[in-house]
Amino acid sequence: MAITNENISEVMDILRREIEKFRKPIVEVFSRKNPDPFKILIATLLSARTKDTITAKVIDKLFSVVDGPEDFIKIDEEHLATLIYPIGFYRQKAKHLKELSKQLLEKYNGRVPDTIEELTTLPGVGRKTANLVLILGFNKDAICVDTHVHRIVNRWQYVSTKTPEETEMELRKKLPKRHWKEINRILVTFGQNICTPINPKCEICPINKVCPYGQKELKKKHENKR
Repeated sequence: MAITNENISEVMDILRREIEKFRKPIVEVFSRKNPDPFKILIATLLSARTKDTITAKVIDKLFSVVDGPEDFIKIDEEHLATLIYPIGFYRQKAKHLKELSKQLLEKYNGRVPDTIEELTTLPGVGRKTANLVLILGFNKDAICVDTHVHRIVNRWQYVSTKTPEETEMELRKKLPKRHWKEINRILVTFGQNICTPINPKCEICPINKVCPYGQKELKKKHENKR
């Protein structure tokens, strides 16, 4: 069994329903209440390598003190670092937030650009962040690949890649465009709760009958019980 373009839409339909029982990624939840691309960009940067529960508390605290890029320019970097603690790499991110805000004001009149080429010139912004901002901030077709997406589509053997960026490029070639914007939202939640990095819950996975990785794991567990 395998997951191909013949059944990918069916798989996505199943997972879309499955993830309704779980908590959604924090940046997605935040973007619904705060559609401002600048705030989505900041929240996305802060969420990297940080648990969602921590990110949620920090962005609430941060945006009660600052609002737009002008505020980030004015605030002392050390004070900004204390505001975003205990976000992962909080000191480095504080520096990036100030530099990023300065560039937005100088180059884009304070507005967040809406192309991946421009976004990735900003300090601390890689393709994963840029793609998510395009999706959540501008409702554009983009594919955000984080470690969950990269891991899962390789487990499916839908792609065979070594890095998230390679995965993004392969998905751009073969994934039907109607799934581009949603694949991150679905697979992040799925990857946090079922298709986890270690000890994935293949026995309760709703797509284990078509997932080659799941079939292999279930066979292994069955053989170990003998």
